[in-house]
Amino acid sequence: MRIDRLKPIFFLTVCTLFLTASPARAKATWKAGTAKAVITPTEKMWLAGFANRTNPATGSKLMDLWVKAMALEDASGHRAVILTADLLGIPQSVYQHVSAAIEKKYALQPDQILLCASHTHCGPVLRDALYDIYPLDQTQRDLIEKYTTQLESQMIDVAGAAIANLEPVRITAGQGTTAFAVNRRNNPEPKVSDLIETGELKGPVDHSVPVLAVYSPDGKLKSVLFGYACHNTTLQLSEWSGDYAGFAQIALEKNHPGTQAMFFMGCGGDQNPLPRHEVYISQRYGHMLASAVEEVLLAPPHNLPPELVTKMKMVTLPFGKPLTVDELQTLKNDSQAPTRRWATRWLDFLQSGKTTVRDYPFPIQAWQFGGQQLLLTLGGEPVVDYANKFKQSFGPQTWVAGYCNDVMTYIPSLRVLREDAVTKPGARWGYEGSYCFVVYGLPAKRWGENVEDLITGGAKELVGEIQK
Repeated sequence: MRIDRLKPIFFLTVCTLFLTASPARAKATWKAGTAKAVITPTEKMWLAGFANRTNPATGSKLMDLWVKAMALEDASGHRAVILTADLLGIPQSVYQHVSAAIEKKYALQPDQILLCASHTHCGPVLRDALYDIYPLDQTQRDLIEKYTTQLESQMIDVAGAAIANLEPVRITAGQGTTAFAVNRRNNPEPKVSDLIETGELKGPVDHSVPVLAVYSPDGKLKSVLFGYACHNTTLQLSEWSGDYAGFAQIALEKNHPGTQAMFFMGCGGDQNPLPRHEVYISQRYGHMLASAVEEVLLAPPHNLPPELVTKMKMVTLPFGKPLTVDELQTLKNDSQAPTRRWATRWLDFLQSGKTTVRDYPFPIQAWQFGGQQLLLTLGGEPVVDYANKFKQSFGPQTWVAGYCNDVMTYIPSLRVLREDAVTKPGARWGYEGSYCFVVYGLPAKRWGENVEDLITGGAKELVGEIQK
């Protein structure tokens, strides 16, 4: 056989091998990248959360506080970035600055950016948030401004580092359960131990533990994102701490060396970890949560195809009736110092001839992973009714995160809002639907009664866009 007669066959074989090995013909896959940075304050700043604190932090720490990022890219090149942080909440100005910078530097739109606060009550006060709770002098205000500006830079840099670290991965989704969250409105804290013993706890809860696991091509766990609907209020220390969510992340990262564990809060506005107030209890809850995640990781994997859809909507939520000068004059002499500071500030504002805003832009996102797993995110501190309602509407495996992007105050359901129309003595009632506006410093005393309908309508619209 002549050699030149083999040339066409040889050429065809080489071309076939080339096309088979070409990246364009390679199996489509997810890409993911991670990064993190310590955000523990180095100054003795005020801790955000409990209004009965009388002094700033001691400067010591039970554990470091972190901001962590996970960047994702699907087979079409669509990207998103998730940032989780050991913070009480993310104020509007921080969200606006960080998301605008990420959009400019990394070409991500707001629907592709998710900022999550763990809601630890052992983290720092941030700019323009909770200023009426504490007696902040100018020195403290300057520290808060300095820290917040540095935090914004760290969040932007960590997002960029995660994007720069994108590499092929496999992503799975699952859901576990753990039961330490208790509805704090229906179960007085001093009685909780007895109620647990007799099996008489009341009120709605959401004990699900969503888990998104990211694996490197060699099968090693690269990152795990998980959530739970419960306040991070086990501890009321004067030390920096990530509370039970911090202990859960530490446990998972210890169990899986090299893994980045990330936590998001569910709709835990009316959920508390009870009993509480001891470090060992916080560790116990952290380990319970980590164990629930481990159970999901041990189950047969539910692999997600490399498809990511991200949608976002800002819903205008109305405040209730406006504040009046007479009402504020009375509250200026209230027995509670936070109420006095809040009333004095808004009284001065009105008497200067200005008018207060009457509504607030509320962020809602809908993400879908692999054409299957739905994640809804809400701003503020939503009560558990929202998670339960959305799971009923969109399926029990739906994940619902609160405390996302902008934490402006509590988000009551209509049930809670109406329960809190009149404060009842000896119970939590009155806080999530009313007094929280004073705590967060807003120019009203409560939301309008149609907020649940507006939020529900916004979520359904986004899910409808995804499912077209």
